[in-house]
Amino acid sequence: MTHEIEQPIPEPEVIERLSNELPHWYYENGWIRRKIKTSGWKATLMVVNTVGHLAEKAWHHPDLTVSYAFVIVKLVTHSAKGITDKDFLLAKKIEEVLMWDAAETSAGVLEGTPDDPRFKYIKKD
Repeated sequence: MTHEIEQPIPEPEVIERLSNELPHWYYENGWIRRKIKTSGWKATLMVVNTVGHLAEKAWHHPDLTVSYAFVIVKLVTHSAKGITDKDFLLAKKIEEVLMWDAAETSAGVLEGTPDDPRFKYIKKD
């Protein structure tokens, strides 16, 4: 664990990087954010648990807003009082894991979630 305080990334660079690297994330009030829409409470809990696991492994913890059919993930590096590479790295991992589509990336080996409303849980942007 490092005890150095990272320098925050300037706001214009944060906005540009989000556009290029994380197009479903946005910058607002000093945080980078992502709203993940779900199909309901069980799906929302799956998202929260996944984000919680990734955050704990990274030792970098987001703020979450949790509702029936969505989760908002908010990241900032408090010690730097701004956005740092820590925030981008965790956001990328969250995006990668939550938006992974097994059917699209496994050449048909994995089926992925059926295209049936009974089984859908994350709504794609």
